[in-house]
Amino acid sequence: MRFGVIGSGSWATALAKILTDNGHSIHWWIRNPATIAHLRARHHNPQYLSSVYFDTSLLTMSDNAGEVVAASDCLVLAVPSAYTAEMLGTLDKKAFQAKKILSAIKGILPEQNLLLNEYLVRGFDFPATGYFTVMGPCHAEEVAAEKLSYLTFSGQDETSTREIASYFATEYLNTVINDDVYGVQYAAILKNIYALGAGIAHGLEYGDNFLSVLIANCADEMAGFLRKVGGRPSANYAASVYLGDLLVTCYSLYSRNRTFGNMIGKGYSVKAAQLELNMVAEGYNASKCIYLINKEIKADMPIAGMIYRILWENVKAGAGFKQIEPYLV
Repeated sequence: MRFGVIGSGSWATALAKILTDNGHSIHWWIRNPATIAHLRARHHNPQYLSSVYFDTSLLTMSDNAGEVVAASDCLVLAVPSAYTAEMLGTLDKKAFQAKKILSAIKGILPEQNLLLNEYLVRGFDFPATGYFTVMGPCHAEEVAAEKLSYLTFSGQDETSTREIASYFATEYLNTVINDDVYGVQYAAILKNIYALGAGIAHGLEYGDNFLSVLIANCADEMAGFLRKVGGRPSANYAASVYLGDLLVTCYSLYSRNRTFGNMIGKGYSVKAAQLELNMVAEGYNASKCIYLINKEIKADMPIAGMIYRILWENVKAGAGFKQIEPYLV
């Protein structure tokens, strides 16, 4: 199978490392030609995971997305959700015919308020059977350091899902499969929102005792939403791709969403926090998207709702969390 990787941030670079560590050649779309030139000359990404060195004989790099798509059988999409529609909009509507798509996007397309698979159906008439996801508690920095991690691959067809997952299995990466395509994507979106909340709590100087209660309630709130929005009824929401990803994103110092939230809790404005972080915190746009979706779903989501109001309606962080406290058990 010929893989194409779309994106050159931390997670895209980590996925490229996994595939090339297993000896697979990849086609790699990188937006910035200067990054391509640096990789060819110095064998590492100058901006993200710069400690990872590549065998460049396994890399065919291009800043033309159409070329990468045409040369690949399976496209790994790993760009921030806020920029996904813009990037895909440059492609021919038939570009993905007979292709497989593996989404590594832990976000929702904010302008359309759609999951990637929903957007692909509308924009490219892409079949659900060709769509797969890769999610789970797996920080790019730990992949770079080859610390043992777990990834869950989801798809409608078990045989195809297992085949794709096999290309990513290494000594430092274990793979799991399931068929909960909607559930794992929404869980990945929600955990970013809740990590923002955990960061806000830390910035407000709540302690570990409160944080554990907050995250436990976030897990319950997330499970309730997933049951209503179309997740598999048989899904085990204590599994790594659900609870595990929530925990690591809320607690880890690598988490950009937690870092973003911490700044909000300390009194930064949203704009100042965005400038300071200088990376995309997926939970910011996701909080508004989930708020709008939940107007139809009507799940009980006091925590996610308050995080939305803090970020988008100028509710003071301290006052907002005082309102959350009575809901926690």
